[in-house]
Amino acid sequence: QMCIRDRYKGCFLMNINFYDFSNTTKIQGTVPHITFNNLNGIDFIKHGFSTRLGGVSKGIYSSMNLSFTRGDDEKAVSRNFEIIGNELDMDVNSMVYAMQTHTTNVMKVTKEHCGMGITRERNFSDVDGLITNEPGVTLVTSYADCVPLFFADTRNKAIGLSHSGWRGTVGNIADVTVKMMEKEYNTDPADIVAFIGPSICHNCYEVSEDVAEQFAKAYGTEVFEDILYIKDNGKFKLDLWRANYRNLINAGILPENIGITDICTCCNSDLLFSHRASKGMRGGMCGFLTIKGE
Repeated sequence: QMCIRDRYKGCFLMNINFYDFSNTTKIQGTVPHITFNNLNGIDFIKHGFSTRLGGVSKGIYSSMNLSFTRGDDEKAVSRNFEIIGNELDMDVNSMVYAMQTHTTNVMKVTKEHCGMGITRERNFSDVDGLITNEPGVTLVTSYADCVPLFFADTRNKAIGLSHSGWRGTVGNIADVTVKMMEKEYNTDPADIVAFIGPSICHNCYEVSEDVAEQFAKAYGTEVFEDILYIKDNGKFKLDLWRANYRNLINAGILPENIGITDICTCCNSDLLFSHRASKGMRGGMCGFLTIKGE
C-alpha cells in the first residue's frame, strides 16, 4: 500500500498568507486572562480565557491550574476557579464544566446543570461541547494545546463552547455544535460570531502519518493546500487553526464573523499551559462563556 507521503509527494504547501490577526486577542486584568475582539463587541455575553498566571497552585501546576484531573490539590483548583470567576464576573456556582474525552459530543445545558464539575458532581460524561440560551449559565471547557471554539448567535442570543483537539477537528465538532444550536435554538449560522481561541500553532504541532491519513480522508487532497505538510523526517505539521476555520465556514458561518487567535500555547508556555511544551507536566486552562443575567 502506497503511503501518504508518496501519494501526495510535492503537494505539501502551507498558505502563509492566511493569518491576518489584526489584534484579535487581548491580555488583560488583575488576574491575567485573554479576551477576543470580535466577542468583546457582543453586548449580551461575557467571555474569557484563562492563562497559567494569577492562581494559588504550586510546582508544575503554577499557578492558575483549572484542571481537577492532573494531580493538583483539589482545594487549590477550587480556589483558582473562585479567583478567575471573580475576575471575569462569573459566579462559580453558575459554571458547567465539560467532561472532555476528545469526542464530538455536544450537550445542551440549563440552570439545572450549574455548578457541575466544579462545586458538585456531574450527571454527564464524554461531552466536549456545551450550548445554552439561558442567562446566568456559564459554559466552561478545558485546554492545554487543543482548540477552543466560541460561538454566539447574535439574533437568538444563544451560545456554544467546544473543545477541538485533532480528533474533534477531524470529526468536526464545529459543525456538530452549529447544528445543535440550529436544532435547539433555531440558530441561523449566518448570525453566529465565532472565535478560534489560543491553542497550538502549526509550527509547533507535529503529528504522525496515521493522524495525517485521517485528515486526508476527511478533507481530501485539499488538506495539503493549507492544513497539513510533510517534514524532512517523514512526520507532518498540522494546522488546527486553519482546519477549524474551514469547518466553521463549511458549517455556514460567514468569514467576516470568524476571529482567529494570535497566541500559540506551545510558543508561550510561560504564559499558557502547553501539553507539548511541558511533555505532559502541566495544569489546564479554561474558556468561559456566559449570557449576561437579565
